[in-house]
Amino acid sequence: MTKAAFRAISHLARRAWGYASTTHALSAKASHIPHGVVQPKKGNGITHSHQSPTTRPLHVGVSLASKALQRYRQFFSSPLEALHRVVAPEPKPVSNTIKFTNNLFGGNHTMSKYITLFASLVLVVALSACSDNNLVNSDPMADKARNKRATAVSDDMSLQATTTEGFESGSKTSYAAGTVTLGTGSYTLTEALIGNSTSDRKNGAQSARIRETGRVTMNFNRTTGAGTVTVRHAVFGTDGASSFELWMSTNSGASWTRVGSAVTVSSTSLQTATFTVNVGGTVRFEIRKVSGGANRINIDDIVITDGTGSTTPPPPTGGNEIEPNNTTAQAQAVTAPATIVGFISSTSDVDYFRVNATAGQTITLNMTVPSSVDYDLYLLNSSGALLRGSENGTGASESISFVATYTGTHFVQVMRYSGSSTTASYSLSINVSGSTGGGTTPPPPTSSNEHMVMGNPDGAIASTTSPAKYLMEKPQYALSYNRDKGIPNWVSWRVDASWIGSAPRQDDFRADNTLPAGWYQVGGSSYSGSGFDRGHNCPSADRTNSVANNSATFLMTNMIPQAPDNNQGPWASLENYTRTLVNQGNECYVIMGQYGVGGTGSNGSRTSIDGGRVTVPARTWKVIVVLPVGSGDDAARVTTATRVIAVDMPNTQGIRSQSWGNYRTTVDAIEQAAGVDIMSRVSASVQAVIESRVDNGPVQ
Repeated sequence: MTKAAFRAISHLARRAWGYASTTHALSAKASHIPHGVVQPKKGNGITHSHQSPTTRPLHVGVSLASKALQRYRQFFSSPLEALHRVVAPEPKPVSNTIKFTNNLFGGNHTMSKYITLFASLVLVVALSACSDNNLVNSDPMADKARNKRATAVSDDMSLQATTTEGFESGSKTSYAAGTVTLGTGSYTLTEALIGNSTSDRKNGAQSARIRETGRVTMNFNRTTGAGTVTVRHAVFGTDGASSFELWMSTNSGASWTRVGSAVTVSSTSLQTATFTVNVGGTVRFEIRKVSGGANRINIDDIVITDGTGSTTPPPPTGGNEIEPNNTTAQAQAVTAPATIVGFISSTSDVDYFRVNATAGQTITLNMTVPSSVDYDLYLLNSSGALLRGSENGTGASESISFVATYTGTHFVQVMRYSGSSTTASYSLSINVSGSTGGGTTPPPPTSSNEHMVMGNPDGAIASTTSPAKYLMEKPQYALSYNRDKGIPNWVSWRVDASWIGSAPRQDDFRADNTLPAGWYQVGGSSYSGSGFDRGHNCPSADRTNSVANNSATFLMTNMIPQAPDNNQGPWASLENYTRTLVNQGNECYVIMGQYGVGGTGSNGSRTSIDGGRVTVPARTWKVIVVLPVGSGDDAARVTTATRVIAVDMPNTQGIRSQSWGNYRTTVDAIEQAAGVDIMSRVSASVQAVIESRVDNGPVQ
């Protein structure tokens, strides 16, 4: 309650108190006034019909309580609002020991009894009337407007503030990129507008409408971080399904990091997506539509809560690691040579460091860890894709030596495999040394295998020391296998007319006995009864020039658990279209992969099958580089005019009838989501153009 509001009510209370005292002090005179005579009350302009001495105080109390309630309503929209705004009351101005004779109570009473009666009366009438007012005079649009105000509301229980953008203010009627001022601040809308038609799905009068690969970008920062972000979404009108992603920036928009996974929008009524962020300090957000082409989506009611990252305890004394550094965007800058003393303080803590190296220099990393934990060490490129990894056991030291293939930023990542500690530190030395190559030429092929001409997306190596990224090169395709997930991270293959023939489909699903000794081999029946297809990465129909080559595609290292509606719907259509491109005189380099955990098959949602030994991915992605048949280094033949198709689909039911074109996105978006570098052998300047572009070519 504001002081002004309290003073207004307190003033009426004092008037009631004083009126009661005067009434009883003059009770003898009052008893001689004939009943029914109207007497003016001096000084306030209010007249009352005369009451008997026993009822007049109560009558006046009720009257003034009603007036107090009117004043109360001038300041508060609900009792709850009042409770949130109460301040300490001003001192009572009247002694509570004045005595009077009150026939209503039948004896002598202190003034405190009368005050108790009046206070109770005001409270009961006020709360009751306010409750009635909320029911009778409720205005949904007004309520929505109140709820959508950009506010920072303190709550004694949660101490959490929120920012809510409901798109109810501001106007933008075209899709052309432009800036608009909304309730919470300035936003840039690209391929997006503020929609208010009957086909726009909205909570209130307006919502954002996005098409193609449009974006809604905050141009201002929250300085209290972000805990969670919720976004309401639906398809516009009768449009088909699309997907969007949430991205965040902790450096005022200089760079962006994706939050969580892409969200598929397929409902015609508003649904809510929740993203867990947990960063402190400065942060802003951007919503990116990443698939669906011309299909439009509505976005409404973006709610951001304060983050807990800003209150992350600093490392214990002696450490020089600076938190938060849980993402590449937050990576702690390091000038080599340097030694970092840091802590993996929780099961979700990840530490990133940023170091510069010139092409030809050697980056050397050495890390000692506490004896009771298992921490792993990784070197990533400037896009966050893996270059090298060291994954030894509990208490074992980790080390990496790598010759830089480009000039610029490299990221060092420290992750826990098991255990964490806030008292025992790891020690990480980072050194950059040696001669420089002085250029940014892409690295040479990581293999002579024709299926890896575009690169090695996650730096997989053919060593049992890399069970999460184990490189397998076959005559028919190459892949990075994840032993603990029982599925490939990616599979890469080249297809041209020489691979297409008349060999029949073999259907000989079987375990891959070329896996290292002692590794679990997923069998041909491991998916039985799961509700998921044995989904090929490299398709059977891409390898029909011989029985042996077709049979090779049925090895279970080439399979993932794929939702039937995904595998037999848009995914199959895209496979067929790829062969159409080949028949038109092209050769295609195809890279397929997956990311996330948890999909929905014909028997419902699962995170794993085969007794937990096979992970069910949440998303399936594919990139197709289309080149006219030619000779020479095909990676060097890729130009900014080369057609590159990138799709990212949910591994779920309900999409069988969708066109694969609805799931087109950018290579950049897939790389960010899956943690890969798909076309590393293509010129960096060409990559910058083609990897940020969404294909808009034909779909059949």
